Amino acid sequence: MLTRLLTLLWLCLITTSASAVSFGDEAPSWSGTDLNSGSQIEFPSVLANKPAVLVFWATWCPYCKAFMPYVKEIQADYEKHGVQVISFNALERGKGDPKAYVDSLNFPFIAIADADGIAEDYKVKFIPGLLITDGNGKIVYRRKSTDLPAGKTVSEQWANEVRKVLDILLE
Repeated sequence: MLTRLLTLLWLCLITTSASAVSFGDEAPSWSGTDLNSGSQIEFPSVLANKPAVLVFWATWCPYCKAFMPYVKEIQADYEKHGVQVISFNALERGKGDPKAYVDSLNFPFIAIADADGIAEDYKVKFIPGLLITDGNGKIVYRRKSTDLPAGKTVSEQWANEVRKVLDILLE
């Protein structure tokens, strides 16, 4: 257990920056409209004491497009543990149709529309923004920027980091 906790701390230290909402911080509260159901979602109550993977995306983002199949796998593998994927359409710049994009992904997740304000509260400067909260709404992971090109390598790296953190939280 101690080894897993130290691994979690190490992952968080190498994936956070001083100016961002980061490891140990309370995740900012928010409310938003789910693109899938049209219902109002409230954070942190949506957590129901379970971890959540937070993904900030835009339809024009090649990194987002490459990463979303991995998010689908993570959702499928961890939903039995109550883990939710909560995604935020942010920094869209009027370039795409977020609802059509969400529908094309074909997996169950919360997709918050018009989330620029939430992205600002979380200090998301680049997308995909990728964070994990524990069941109490504390940030336990935030990915750093990368110089890797969009595609399989970086997507697998992020997916592996997410899985490691979720495994530790669920242990």
